[in-house]
Amino acid sequence: MLDIGKGRIQEGFALLRQARPMEAWAIADALMAEQGNNPEVLFLASQAKLALDEIDAGIALMSAACNAAPNEPHLMLQLARLQTSQRRRTDARASLNRLTVLVDNLEATNVADLLHAIGSEYARLDDPSTAVTFYQRALAAGCNAPALRYDFATALFFSGEFEPAEQQLDTMLEIQPGAGHALYLRATLREQTLARNHVDDLQSRLANGFTNPTAQAGCYYALAKEREDLGQNSESFAALSEGARLKRQTLQYDLAAELAAIAAIRASYSDAVMRLPTDGHNEVGAIFIIGMPRSGTTLVERMLTRHSDVRAAGELLDFGHALSAATRKIVAAQPGLGMVEASLRVDFASLGRDYMRSAREAAAGSAIFVDKMPINYMYCGLIKKALPNAKIIHLVREPMDSCYAVYKTLFGQAYHFSYDQVELATYFAAYQRQMQHWHSVMPGQILDVRYEDLVVDTEAQVGRILSWCGLAWDPSVLSPAAHERPSTTASAAQVREPVHIRSVGKWRNYETGLAPLKAQLIAEGVLIE
Repeated sequence: MLDIGKGRIQEGFALLRQARPMEAWAIADALMAEQGNNPEVLFLASQAKLALDEIDAGIALMSAACNAAPNEPHLMLQLARLQTSQRRRTDARASLNRLTVLVDNLEATNVADLLHAIGSEYARLDDPSTAVTFYQRALAAGCNAPALRYDFATALFFSGEFEPAEQQLDTMLEIQPGAGHALYLRATLREQTLARNHVDDLQSRLANGFTNPTAQAGCYYALAKEREDLGQNSESFAALSEGARLKRQTLQYDLAAELAAIAAIRASYSDAVMRLPTDGHNEVGAIFIIGMPRSGTTLVERMLTRHSDVRAAGELLDFGHALSAATRKIVAAQPGLGMVEASLRVDFASLGRDYMRSAREAAAGSAIFVDKMPINYMYCGLIKKALPNAKIIHLVREPMDSCYAVYKTLFGQAYHFSYDQVELATYFAAYQRQMQHWHSVMPGQILDVRYEDLVVDTEAQVGRILSWCGLAWDPSVLSPAAHERPSTTASAAQVREPVHIRSVGKWRNYETGLAPLKAQLIAEGVLIE
């Protein structure tokens, strides 16, 4: 890159680190007048615009920086990452294609980390199959980092390649024996048996100790999962309880604040507000699947997307991100407004168009697609205002089974309420109140599907779902396990099994240990004693 105005450029980045983006932009703007094709100046300008929440301008300047330095792969990687984070998936793929050409022309000794990074971007684009290809190339180029082995295993897991995934994890654990997240993933790849399990290995690792409580929690969750597979219920729950306790200690999580945010949405989107006419975006084709995590949402997604006319878009954060971007602009123009209050003033048609653009890119342009993001239950009213023709399917599961399924899952960076039984029950009650509210203020706009009915009377329930979505009968929907597409969820192994009822009533195996959960659900009015 050009070595012009280095001091001013460094000053601009220092200002950004000090959260002074307007001053950084002033420097970048002045430098561009003098050196408009300097990629370092353009990169500074892009970062200043992004810090000012002027996203389109930031992306355009980053793209200009790449054009000014066409042989700089790390700059192109930055652009791809930015485009992915801003839901510009088609653009991100184009940038990754350009980056791949650059990497192919570099010396093999310099490309391993770049190949790993490219694979990670495809993983972020919900394309684990392509990610696998780049992870393989990174290994062949000489990268043996534990992070690569784990990312490779995760992509293989999502692609249904469970044995190769386990091999990668075994290799990683030889290099990094204290990797609790790898121990947990290894346990979830398959059902463990008396003849083939890792229980002794996991107990040995716990006896040797962990310096990292997060890693230790991962080991306990792995042990709990494997002991449950072996039918060792009391030992399984003891390990799970200790893992959950350790995990909760690592989190700075304010349940009250989250519940207040949910309640604020409920209060703002009242019956009167929902009755007000809204000019939404009338495009058809979006199917939202919502509910608590581990309530059967992935199963319904796999069924629906076996239909010849439907494609999975994945677990999209797009609606929440688009809503947040729209409300931030209103708050910036009217300081003092809260985010929920500002959302009432959003241009819902524009919000719907923005969402549909990015979601269709995720679904490869399919006319009908499924967005399976459980947490969208919070936004049902906003979804219908932005997209009046969207279909919303809500998975309902028996509360104790639902909460136990959540409690025994190590989610990593999501669902922080899940690691304490009382907090989990309190959150479940808030979720239930939110759904009752949406049914009250927009009757007939949400289809409830009971998980227990779905797995017992599958054909009838799937028929209801297809009718709700305006889709013709397709017998393929009854064979979700035959789905060839990857599943990028925690249920990636289970969804490749035939529909079964083994999980119905499973909480009863742990009734004593789950007493705090049950007592709080009773106190919240979710259960009747």
